[in-house]
Amino acid sequence: MRKNPENETEQMTNGEEVPVSAAADAATTSGQTAAPADPAQGEGSQSNGAVEQSASDRIAELEKLNAELQDQYLRKAADFDNYRKRMIREKQEAIDFANTNLLVDLVQTLDDFDRAISAFGEVEPGSHAASFVDGVVMIKNQMASMLEGKYGLSYYQAKGELFDPNIHEAIATNPSSEVQEPTVAEEFQKGYKLKDRVIRLSKVMVQMPAEKSE
Repeated sequence: MRKNPENETEQMTNGEEVPVSAAADAATTSGQTAAPADPAQGEGSQSNGAVEQSASDRIAELEKLNAELQDQYLRKAADFDNYRKRMIREKQEAIDFANTNLLVDLVQTLDDFDRAISAFGEVEPGSHAASFVDGVVMIKNQMASMLEGKYGLSYYQAKGELFDPNIHEAIATNPSSEVQEPTVAEEFQKGYKLKDRVIRLSKVMVQMPAEKSE
């Protein structure tokens, strides 16, 4: 007796047997669900690492540039400060020594006063000559005091001092056994300073240590 194929299928279903076609469908569905990982994800990880490395290099480069700029700024600031101080000093020197040429000429007048006083020589006290000499000395002293107090012009002593070519001009020498070093013995022309700068050397005669004979 021939069995009905439909009944057979129903019996297999009731008996929990799965047809071949259904098993194939299940396998296809399972394969779609458990798909392999996307290769793009690996490429993304590598790209992120490259970006991080590039950012680190850029940060290091910027830090180096910042250090260089900071060093340049400090150098420029120091140079400008030195320039400012130098300009202030030069300006002050220009003010202090602006009258140098005039004062050198006035020093000649002081020399003339000294020559006039010396020319009188010894005078009798109380005489007209003595009064005249005293007046000349007073005028000369007042002028010298004014030049020193107002402009900073001052006479510096030379006689008896050790010879210094920076402030003395030797116009004669004389050997002497009384000195151990070159010493100013006579002053022929007075030397003057304007503040701390010599504007005229003193002309002097220098005693030199005599050579000891064997």
